[in-house]
Amino acid sequence: MRQAVYAQAQQSAACFASHSVQARLCRWLLRARDLSGSDQLQFTQEYLGQMLGVRRSSVTVVARTLQAAGLIRYARGKIRILDADGLQEGACECYAAVRARYEQLLGTDYTRRIDATSA
Repeated sequence: MRQAVYAQAQQSAACFASHSVQARLCRWLLRARDLSGSDQLQFTQEYLGQMLGVRRSSVTVVARTLQAAGLIRYARGKIRILDADGLQEGACECYAAVRARYEQLLGTDYTRRIDATSA
């Protein structure tokens, strides 16, 4: 498990340097969904800004864009993922890389559990 966390930290550092705020927010929401097993997430824009290394106002703009595209519903710190496939299309390749690494280290059952709880 420590290897998976280390791999995710390395990927996140590269992601911050290389990808847009929108791609990083999509990736971050998908990882949160994977780890929580739920399409319902509770994060303030301030918190998301801290996690993404951007201002809260940047999160506001990107969250509105994702909401207008029908990918999420966002209101007062509550996020509901409406279209995970659409978020995956908007996410950078880092999401797939981290998820594949977790699957490799923890087994395919890890991925099946996440997909089953979200279906």
